[in-house]
Amino acid sequence: MSGRGLTIGRLAESAGVNLETVRYYERVGLMPEPGRTPGGHRSYEPEHRQRLRFIRRSRELGFGLDAIRRLIALSEPGVETCREVRDMAQDHITSVDAKIADLQRLRRVLRQAVADCSDGVAVRCPVIEELGS
Repeated sequence: MSGRGLTIGRLAESAGVNLETVRYYERVGLMPEPGRTPGGHRSYEPEHRQRLRFIRRSRELGFGLDAIRRLIALSEPGVETCREVRDMAQDHITSVDAKIADLQRLRRVLRQAVADCSDGVAVRCPVIEELGS
């Protein structure tokens, strides 16, 4: 970058997020304050891009904002964290497993409702009835 920081737009693009996402993460304290140019524009450094990518990837894996805050805190130099991060990941796996089980139940119910609807000309729609039960 020839000694100049990234603009917010370039930061967002390089991390694969929307510009408003960067602003949101700043507002909620996940992103550190950027420096400012003499004209008052935000000026982001490579560390901001790294943090933003970390946040994006954590969100893709389903971690909530509070968990991401904790992961960021645990990633600070000098913090012994492997056990705590492992425990957080294990808790998250348990949550993911529960969601998968819920989705599998949902798929079974919907498949049965669609099968009950076989020709689609029934007076009372099994899908509607199932949703109402």
